[in-house]
Amino acid sequence: AQFVESGGGLVQPGGSLRLSCVASKSITNRYVVTWYRQAPGKQREFVASITNGGYANYLDSVKGRFTVSRDNVKSTVYLQMNNLKPEDTAVYYCSVPPFTDWGQGTQVTVSS
Repeated sequence: AQFVESGGGLVQPGGSLRLSCVASKSITNRYVVTWYRQAPGKQREFVASITNGGYANYLDSVKGRFTVSRDNVKSTVYLQMNNLKPEDTAVYYCSVPPFTDWGQGTQVTVSS
């Protein structure tokens, strides 16, 4: 599977970004698509996931600020990130189980 993440950038605390994850339709329409992030010097951690039925799950620290959604026609999964904090700074990746294939990720930097 191939994943292409985009939408990252530099934003001030309190700002917003929308990340996109594009993969083949056979992947995004069938599997639980999951967003992970990896900050410098830290292990990759779960951020959010969405099933093909639209059920979403979130890391506690992003609940109420991040929203994951999917557009099956476009084979795209989105991560809307609001009220960003410096601790959200990381490279964000998307993947599906068994999480053996990863894209290049997209860098999110939250800084004033």
